Amino acid sequence: MPDSTPLPNNITDFAFLQGVKVIDFTQFEAGPTCTEALAWLGAEVVKVENPNRGDPGRRLRPNKPDNDPYYFHILNANKKSMTANLKSEDGLRIVKDLIAKADVMIENFAPGAVERLGLSYDVVKEINPGIIYAQIKGFGEGSPFEKNLSFDMIAQACGGTFSVTGDADGPPTRPGISIGDTGTGMVMAITILGALYKKQQTGEGHRLQVAMQDAILHYMRIPFSTQGLTGKAAERGGSKVPGIINAPMGLYPCAPGGPNDYVYIMTSRANPEHWDRLLKLVGRDDLIGDERYLTPADRVEREPEVDEIIANWTRGLNKIDAMKAIGEAGIPAGAVLDTDELNNDTTFDERGVMQTMVHPVHRPFKMPSWPVRVDGKAARIEASPMLGQHTDDVISDWLGLNEEAIKTLKSDGAVA
Repeated sequence: MPDSTPLPNNITDFAFLQGVKVIDFTQFEAGPTCTEALAWLGAEVVKVENPNRGDPGRRLRPNKPDNDPYYFHILNANKKSMTANLKSEDGLRIVKDLIAKADVMIENFAPGAVERLGLSYDVVKEINPGIIYAQIKGFGEGSPFEKNLSFDMIAQACGGTFSVTGDADGPPTRPGISIGDTGTGMVMAITILGALYKKQQTGEGHRLQVAMQDAILHYMRIPFSTQGLTGKAAERGGSKVPGIINAPMGLYPCAPGGPNDYVYIMTSRANPEHWDRLLKLVGRDDLIGDERYLTPADRVEREPEVDEIIANWTRGLNKIDAMKAIGEAGIPAGAVLDTDELNNDTTFDERGVMQTMVHPVHRPFKMPSWPVRVDGKAARIEASPMLGQHTDDVISDWLGLNEEAIKTLKSDGAVA
């Protein structure tokens, strides 16, 4: 929102990390997710970018206008951007001076890149012994793939999520969300918060390292519990939940029959009332107490019959009406909502869960904000930065350099 626009009562600036300075050398998604979380919570996050193209996530094209800024917007809200030529002696010196003032430095360059730039942990620790030095890589130190490059889908494949996603008789499938990138960034952000708390007490710095593959194992805890129970690899189950033997459970078609016109219904084995309630709702009171469908095991044996009993009812309603009726009957249910439906649900706007980024160059863009409300309020979104937008401000505020010194740095190619 522009500064001149009064904020709704339910949106505010979070100041939990006010005064915390973060030097951000991250790119694409995993690292920017982490630093954006810190920015939502009030930290001053300075994104240090290449003077020519910036973060590759900007998707800038040489001598052409930027026609796809949304990937960058959604990962870099509430940050500042400065440029520095890290291959220039003066550019590297300026960055090192900033590091001396920082609380946190984070990078997710390719393996070995930060060391080649002269910003290894040993170097940075000499400059600032109390710094929290965070690194995100594809594979962990000691892994046989330690030097390999990685993106979200690589981490998910190697971390197990592909193996448990998809139909039981189909191939492994990538989940539709980027758990490998965003999930890793969130794990690192949580760890940085813990390190900052410790630093406040003792002044100690720490080196934090997380591999995307290792983070995925954390998100695979339930499949690993299945492995522990069965002694064999967790399996794919499509819309079912492998290891939970129950019916009815799964997706049921709704009107008018579009690609996402389904409602998910989950009756609980621990609550036999769910089945009776559902029978009443769909107009099949005659089956209450029927021994063919009495227990979860009985219903699993006749699952196609059970599914058709439910689907015969759901096909006559749209998914929202079906979800509402099933929920009111005291049975867990959820409509399958796509991004357009979620984008157009004004209740998210009213609660501050979705907010509109007003950008100085690109058209306004509605995006998810930080999901945690504090004292009933949501964090305010600020526009993602233009490349190098805050270079002068950061150098002046953090290092106290005057306008003439900044002009010299620019003329020397150290910053842009």
